[in-house]
This record gives sequence, C-alpha cells and structure tokens, in this order.
Amino acid sequence: MAAVGRLILQDFRSYEALDLTIEGQIVALIGENGAGKTNILEALSLFAPGRGLRRADLSDMARQSGTGAFAVSVALSDDGARLGVGLGPADADGKRARLARIDGTQAGSALAFSDYLRIVWLTPDLDGLFRGSAGDRRRFLDRLVLAVDPAHAARSNALERALRSRNRILEDTPGQGQWLDAIEREIAELGVAVAAARAETVARLAAIITDTRDDASPFPHAALALAGELDALVADLPALDAEDAYRALLRQARPRDRAAGRTLIGPQASDLVVRHGPKDIPAGLGSTGEQKALLIGLVLAHARLVAAMSGISPLVLLDEIAAHLDPRRRAALYDGLTGLGCQIWMTGADPALFMDLPQGSERFMVSSGRIEALP
Repeated sequence: MAAVGRLILQDFRSYEALDLTIEGQIVALIGENGAGKTNILEALSLFAPGRGLRRADLSDMARQSGTGAFAVSVALSDDGARLGVGLGPADADGKRARLARIDGTQAGSALAFSDYLRIVWLTPDLDGLFRGSAGDRRRFLDRLVLAVDPAHAARSNALERALRSRNRILEDTPGQGQWLDAIEREIAELGVAVAAARAETVARLAAIITDTRDDASPFPHAALALAGELDALVADLPALDAEDAYRALLRQARPRDRAAGRTLIGPQASDLVVRHGPKDIPAGLGSTGEQKALLIGLVLAHARLVAAMSGISPLVLLDEIAAHLDPRRRAALYDGLTGLGCQIWMTGADPALFMDLPQGSERFMVSSGRIEALP
C-alpha cells in the first residue's frame, strides 16, 4: 500500500509550516469551513499529473503573506521514498520554476511521481457531474485515465495545441491546404490515441464494476459508455484505419469548422455516458442521493482499477464525503474503504460523522493552519 507517513508543508495556502506524521490507513481531517482541510488534500493531489484537485495555478497556492514560493513534501511509509513539489523563489526576471524532487534529486516533472504514488479523488464539485456538461464529464474521464496511464496528459496537451493550430489556420489562411493536411494528420494520430486510452480505461473500469458488483450495496453499480463520432470509429476500426477515417472527416468539415470557429469532431466533443445500473436509467435522472452514491461507487471501483493496473494501491482523497450520507451508507462507505487496501484521506466539518471509523484510523482537528490529533 502506497501510504504517506509524513507530510510537510511550507508556505502552502493557509499553512506557514506543517510537519504531520501519519500512521493510519484512514485519516479524517475535521474542522469548520475555511479551516484548511481541503488545502491538505490539494497539497497531496499535486503528486498526480495535472493541476491538482482545484485545477489552480501554482502561484495561487503560495501563502498570501509568504514569499510567493512554497514546498510540499511527503515521505512514503512503505519504501521511505521522499517526494517533493513546489514553486521556487523568483529569479532576476521575477519568474518562478515548478519544482519536483525525488529523494532530493530534481525530477523532470510530476509524471515521475507515478512510479511511487497514484492518487484518485472525489470533491463536492463533482456532485453535479451527471447533470452537468459533457465537458465536465470529459475532464472527469481524463482524470480517471491519468491515474492508470500518466502519459495521457502529454497526449491530451499535444492534441489541444494541434487543434488550436488548426483553428488558427482555418480562420487566418484557410487556403493553405498543405498546412491543414499536415496538422490534420497530427490531430488524427493524437486524437485516436486519446480516444483509445479513454476507451480502454472505460472498458477495464466496466469489467471491475461487473466483477465486484453487489446488488445489496447502497452504492449502485454504474453502466458506462462513450459517445462521439471518433469514439465510434475507434470502437469499430483498427487504429490506422480509424486515423485515416478521422482525417477524412476533418478534411470534409473544414468549411463547417471555420464557420464555427472550432473543430467539431474529435475527443474534445466526446461524452462519458453513465447509467444507474440497477434502475437502468440515465444517471442524471436519479435523485441527488442516488447520484452521490453512484459517484462514490464509481470512484471506489476506479481505485481498485488503479491498483490492479499499476500495482500501486492509490492514495484516495475524499473531500466532504460523508456530509450528506445517511447512517447506512456512511457505515457501508467506511467498510468499503477499509476493504480497498488504500490509504484514505477524508474531510468533514462534523466530528460525529467520524465517530464510527474502523480501528486503526486517525482523526485530526484542523483550525487556522494548525492540526492536532484527536483521541
């Protein structure tokens, strides 16, 4: 189990300095709203590829009354590895470099942390996922993919750059056929790779859900599918044939895309379709409680998938997870978390929500940048 044994913060968010030793499998951070609970989860999330659970700029994470630099480091309890991330001091031009270190040695990027630590999370911002936009579900899906395939970030970023280049060419010099042919070839290769990575993750996640399905569980199983023109091509054709077909679609769509000001076909237009398995209805039609329970079940299944595919039991970050669960679902959640074999970090405002945590759990009171262990 990849577990954090020690967490050190320096000038991060509301924390001037923090040195916290952890021994439990389940860690509950308790405190009033604004006390700094989620800041701890965000600090941990920086060891995953991407921008963390708040999707914030690094400069926004530095303590407001600090120097503008910050540091977050963890020591893993299983192998003793020390990982560090942060924002360095300003240079002569006022620029700050993102820092990533492993055992004191500079790493190329946060991608290198994936050899030591995998992280999944669930925040209140996702509560409206099933009724929200397709874009919200794509970002959620890409986070699922990243946890099992860290290289997905590089492919996705390269695709975004290529799409922006195509949009500029269509707007400024639409007659440049050779330029468009070249950029569309790149988009086709990257787009099929992104779509294939999503499809593989969804298929594997669906298999995990089927294998661990428990119809008596208060967390209903989800049925998953991908919807989009490119997703259909990837599902039906070999990769090279899918690239050729996608490239032909891009060429045909040039006038329409120029009028729209964006590329309308591709991974950027896909959607993750989720259904409430037991009721066989779209997830968005379920009650608020049903949607929350479905989302929790999906995240727990994803944690199992990450462990199975990477060989690393992930760190699971659950922000305000128990606040709206009835006692039966809360008890089932704690039981399910124990069975995951992962280290779990949870937050909540009400201490009573965490009175029934299993043996070996730790509870901490968080207040104004300070953390104290509770008996």
